[in-house]
Amino acid sequence: MTKNVSLALGLLLASMVTAPASAQNREHQQMTADVRMLQEQSQQLAITLAALNQALTDSIKALNARLDQANEATRKGFADQKLTIDNIVEGVQVIRERSNDTNVRIGSLSEELEAMRLTVQALQALQQSALAPPPIADPNAPIDPNAPAAAPAPVAPPPPSTAGLSPTRMYDTARADYFSGQWASAINGFEAFLRTFPRSEQADDAQLNIGESYYSQNQFPEAIAAYNLVIQNYPGTNSVPTAYYKRGLAQQQAGQTDAARASWETVAKNFPDSDEGRLAKQQLSKIPTKP
Repeated sequence: MTKNVSLALGLLLASMVTAPASAQNREHQQMTADVRMLQEQSQQLAITLAALNQALTDSIKALNARLDQANEATRKGFADQKLTIDNIVEGVQVIRERSNDTNVRIGSLSEELEAMRLTVQALQALQQSALAPPPIADPNAPIDPNAPAAAPAPVAPPPPSTAGLSPTRMYDTARADYFSGQWASAINGFEAFLRTFPRSEQADDAQLNIGESYYSQNQFPEAIAAYNLVIQNYPGTNSVPTAYYKRGLAQQQAGQTDAARASWETVAKNFPDSDEGRLAKQQLSKIPTKP
């Protein structure tokens, strides 16, 4: 009896020891399965992320390619527009140059026609004077056998325009004399130019060159008078500042210091940004101020 009880107790103890070991084994197996599942999920997530990354990379590459194509098309469009604009500008420039040439030719023809018109008028005047009947002599006056024969009426020399010279040619001829130092010929040429073409655009330059010619010959009173005509007759032209400044130099040479100061003060005040205005300021700095 006692032996059976001991055996039963041993079996009970053995069962009690074996039960916890089986439970722990099941928990371990469950944890292992959970870990394996998490590993599989992590691998699946990594695969998904890699696929998304590849898709995003491909999309960015495609977008960059499209942007490059758009930039290339834009650059080509701008290049084509620039080429078109350059061609238009070149065409406009060619048209402008041709227009300027046409205007120059028209101006030259106008000058030639004006010169021819003046020539015809001069010839008509000479013809009328030549065909004018001589004065009627008094039939009752006694005849002087010793009286000399009547001299023919003097013929006035033709004006420069009778040679058919245009204003440009007349001005260039006088200017050539001026640059070669033939002052008297230059003065005569510029004066003839002003008499024939007083409204020419070069009239102020011609009058200024007359003053310069006199100044080069140390004829300062005549130079001052010529510069005065530039100031009086051609206001608003680019010759006026030069005339004021050069008049001051001529007045200084003639001993007219106060008048020279007035001329330089005028050009320095009215034309301060011109070369003559700056030169006039330099000249004024050399003249002692009045006490």
